[in-house]
Amino acid sequence: MTYETTRRTVLLATGATGATALVAACGGGGDDNGSESTSAPGGQALADIDEIPVGGGKIFKDEEVVVTQPEQGQFKAFSAICTHQRCLVSTVSDGTINCPCHGSKFKIADGAVAHGPATRPLPAEKITVEGNSVRLT
Repeated sequence: MTYETTRRTVLLATGATGATALVAACGGGGDDNGSESTSAPGGQALADIDEIPVGGGKIFKDEEVVVTQPEQGQFKAFSAICTHQRCLVSTVSDGTINCPCHGSKFKIADGAVAHGPATRPLPAEKITVEGNSVRLT
């Protein structure tokens, strides 16, 4: 029996090979009970509470999170990605989280827009404060 290689045959074979590779790369669905988790119980430690200034905040670029302390002992966390055009915010000063791209400013207390062009607030992120540590949960 002779088989003729057609464009369709090649595309089907390539697609099947790609799907197999994708399933293998994503893990076969085995039950590992979360054993590969790298975060400690209570979440990933970001900073000590004394690293977050009262009336200000600190940006964690790798985690794309900004943690603020609007009032003594009150900690908030927000996405560090500006809702205007997805730039990473760069500073926290004078009660606002500031985007360098187009000048948007967000309030440190609730992530609300203080100055546009952004029209949507920064989304809140979940954190916990355990002892002297601020943790991303």
